[in-house]
Amino acid sequence: MKVPLSKPLIGEEEINAVTEVLRSGNLSLGQKLPEFEKRFAKFIGSKHAVAVSNGTCGLHLCMKLLDLKEGDEVITTPFSFISSANCILYEKAKPVFVDIKESDFNMDEDKIEEAITDKTKAILVVHIFGQPANMNKIMQIAEKHNLKVIEDSCEAIGSEYNGKKIGSVNPSVFAFYPNKQITTGEGGIITLNDDEQAKLLKSLRNQGRSESNNWLEHDVLGYNYRLNEMSCAIGIEQMKKIDNILEKRKEKAKRYNELLKDLVICPEFNEDKSWFVYVIRVNNRDEVMAKLLEKGINCKPYLPAIHLQPVYRKLGYKEGDFPVCEKVSNSTLALPFFTEILEKEMTYVYETLKEVLE
Repeated sequence: MKVPLSKPLIGEEEINAVTEVLRSGNLSLGQKLPEFEKRFAKFIGSKHAVAVSNGTCGLHLCMKLLDLKEGDEVITTPFSFISSANCILYEKAKPVFVDIKESDFNMDEDKIEEAITDKTKAILVVHIFGQPANMNKIMQIAEKHNLKVIEDSCEAIGSEYNGKKIGSVNPSVFAFYPNKQITTGEGGIITLNDDEQAKLLKSLRNQGRSESNNWLEHDVLGYNYRLNEMSCAIGIEQMKKIDNILEKRKEKAKRYNELLKDLVICPEFNEDKSWFVYVIRVNNRDEVMAKLLEKGINCKPYLPAIHLQPVYRKLGYKEGDFPVCEKVSNSTLALPFFTEILEKEMTYVYETLKEVLE
C-alpha cells in the first residue's frame, strides 16, 4: 500500500469556482479577494483579514508593521518552519531564539524574559503544529517590557485559546499550502484589528499602491504579495466546509492516538488544537523512517532545528545551543495525515510501524 504524507481536500465546488474565475477574465484584484477576506475574518473573529500570496509573505509584512531597524531583536522559537525566523532577517533584524518545552514543542515562556535586551522589539510566537502557546504568560511578559506580539498561526487555523480563535487578538499569519487544514494552492492571510495597519498591509502587498488606487501611484515601498482570484475562489469554497474539515482531522488524530499509544510517544490530544500534522516521537527516528518509506508509507522528520540549518550555522549557531529543541527535533516524525485519510491506511501505518519497531 502507498500512503501519502498529505493530500488536500479538493472537490467539484473548488474546481467549478476556479473555472468560473477563468471564464470571467478577471484573474487578480477582483471580487473574490474581499469575499475570501471577509469570510476568514468572520471565522477568526478579527476585524480585518488581508490575503497575501503565502504565509512567508504574511510574516514578512508583519515584520514591516514593527518598523524594525538593523540590529533590533525579535524573540522566537528555533523549532518551526524556517520562515518564522527568516522573516526577521529580511528586515536586517536578529532572531533571538528561546528553547522549547518538551511537553508541547512551543517556546518555553519561562525562558523568554532572560532573552530580552534593550534591543528587543517584539515576540514572534509560533503555535507549532496547531498547538496554542501559553498566550496569557507571553502577553504579560510583552506588556511588562513594552514589546509587540506577532503570532505565526500558519499551522493553527481553527485553534482556540481561552475560548477565542487564535488570530483574533494580535496580528497573526495563516497559511494555505496544500498540506494545511485548508488550502488555496499557495496563499496566506494576516488577521488583525487595527484599521490603519490593515490599510498599510493592503498597500504593501500591492506594490505600495496608494489608497486612492490611482493607476501606478505608489505611496510607500511595497511588494507584489497579492493573492490571485483563482486561489481566493478555492479559499471561499474551503471556508464553507472548514468546520467539517477541522472536525474530521480531529477524529483522525484521536484514532491515531488510539492505535499508536502503546508504540510511540503520541501528541497530546487537545480539544482546542487544530490538527495540521500528526507528529510522533520515536527512538532511532531516521532508521524507522527509512523502513517506513520502504513499505510505501510517506513520512518526514518534523522539524529540523532552525539554528542548525546551514544558513543559520553561518550566523554562529551550533549544536548544544538549544538542547530541548535539538532533542525533540532528532526524534520527531510526521506520519501520513490528511482530512480523508482512510481507516485502512491508518491501520496499515500502525501495523507497519509496529513491525518495524519490533
